[in-house]
Amino acid sequence: MKLGVFVGYWAAGPPPGMLDQILEAEELGYTSVWTAEAYGSDALVPLAWWGSHTDSIGLGTGIVQMFARTPAATAMAAMTLDHLSGGRVQLGLGVSGPQVVEGWYGQPYTKPLARTREYVDIVRRIIAREEPVSYEGEFYQLPRPGGSGLGKALKSSIHPYRADLPIYLGAEGPKNVALAAEICDGWLPLFFAPKDDAFYRGALQEGFDRAGARSNWDEFDIAAFVPVIPNPDVEAAADMLRPMLALYIGGMGSRDRNFHKDVFVRMGYDAECDHIQDLYLGGDKQAAAAAVPTSMVENMALIGSPDKIRDELAMWEESVVTTLLVQGPPDLLRMMSELVG
Repeated sequence: MKLGVFVGYWAAGPPPGMLDQILEAEELGYTSVWTAEAYGSDALVPLAWWGSHTDSIGLGTGIVQMFARTPAATAMAAMTLDHLSGGRVQLGLGVSGPQVVEGWYGQPYTKPLARTREYVDIVRRIIAREEPVSYEGEFYQLPRPGGSGLGKALKSSIHPYRADLPIYLGAEGPKNVALAAEICDGWLPLFFAPKDDAFYRGALQEGFDRAGARSNWDEFDIAAFVPVIPNPDVEAAADMLRPMLALYIGGMGSRDRNFHKDVFVRMGYDAECDHIQDLYLGGDKQAAAAAVPTSMVENMALIGSPDKIRDELAMWEESVVTTLLVQGPPDLLRMMSELVG
């Protein structure tokens, strides 16, 4: 199993000490560092900055918001950064949810799976640079019909550093997970739980079995963010993560449409999720966090003493996950390097 560093998106500003963490991770043999974006910091600029201080660690976006950029803009940025970094980009894409897409990006959140298929197809065509790109899809048309009538199919003015630049898909639901296996080189799960491995294994297999599928089990990377809180007091360790889970279950979506909540419902926490959501949407965020069961945290995170973490790592190693993405100071990165070995 490989190790990577998960930076995510920023809170009020740049995370302190992050460059030191990334440099330590590279020295320890971590294979990648991953950024994210929602409605604040973007995913690409930090990778360019931190990537300029490193030599070999992969530079992953986990995720670039598809609704924030046209496929051409994303392909341009990926090719540019891939050249500057010497071929280290791992392009993670995702559609987020209607709250962010319609509230922040001002785009209609319609048919996300169909839109994703078109988006990835166009990005691949641009990066491959085999011919001028024309496309007639439901969501994207190149050249754009109407307007001045002067648009023409174009081919990127730069040659790609790698024509097969790897593309990952951030996905939570089974249809999106299957789509990742069908058209991408990797999957970026959020809140993965080894106890649900069979569910996700089946969804991935469905994608691999589709006609024209791009990948297979041997070539596909599944890079999962796994919070790691080493603390012999398990309850205190869980307390570090409860507010984040309450936010995603209770506030990252509407009452009737919250894909993050659905993940935990599939874990078996239906009633608990409804209670957390009621508290959060009612304005009592503290109570919502307190309502997150410790077992829920333990299902998707590694918390407790180093010995407990070592023992529970076996479940992750036996799952479909191939890369563990962790976050923390250099001493935590060293601990995980020793445990994963």
